[in-house]
Amino acid sequence: MFFKKKKAMNDNINDKVEGQPADTDNMAQTVEADSTAAEGHEGAFPAEEHYAKIEKLEAELAELKDKHIRLIAEFDNARRRSATERIELEKTAARSVVESLLVVLDDMARAEKQLDKTDDVAQIKSGVTLVFNKMRTILASKGLKAMETGKEEFNADLHEAITEIPAPSEDMKGKIIDVVEPGYYLNDKLIRFAKVVVAG
Repeated sequence: MFFKKKKAMNDNINDKVEGQPADTDNMAQTVEADSTAAEGHEGAFPAEEHYAKIEKLEAELAELKDKHIRLIAEFDNARRRSATERIELEKTAARSVVESLLVVLDDMARAEKQLDKTDDVAQIKSGVTLVFNKMRTILASKGLKAMETGKEEFNADLHEAITEIPAPSEDMKGKIIDVVEPGYYLNDKLIRFAKVVVAG
């Protein structure tokens, strides 16, 4: 009886000892499962970070697109405004010149009436000279300046040769003999070439 109880106790102990590896395997599997779960959980964080970065980049892209559209609109508005201002400036400049020449037009009308009333050549000449001088003065105040053209060498940048005649002497070859129409500058910018006759 004693031996039977002892044997039963030993069997029970052996069963517990023999059961340990099975429990250890279960524990290993549990740890591995937890580790796998933890790894899967850790792997989710980078994905979330990537999504966050993508959303941030999309927001920045949308902001840049909006700025780009606004800049294009501002540029178009500035271009239209500049074109409108240029047209208005040209109209204003033309009006200013015309208004300043109205006094000359009035003088010309008075001179025309005077021609019908008198045959005094000296008086007519004086009146016409006054009109011409007033015209020149007004245009000069607007920046118009006549080109001074003499017997200098022909310059294609300033002169337009309308004809060529034989040179009266060797030293006159290639030089201007006569000015048919004077050249003009407006605010130091050439606006008309001088039409000249050149010695060949």
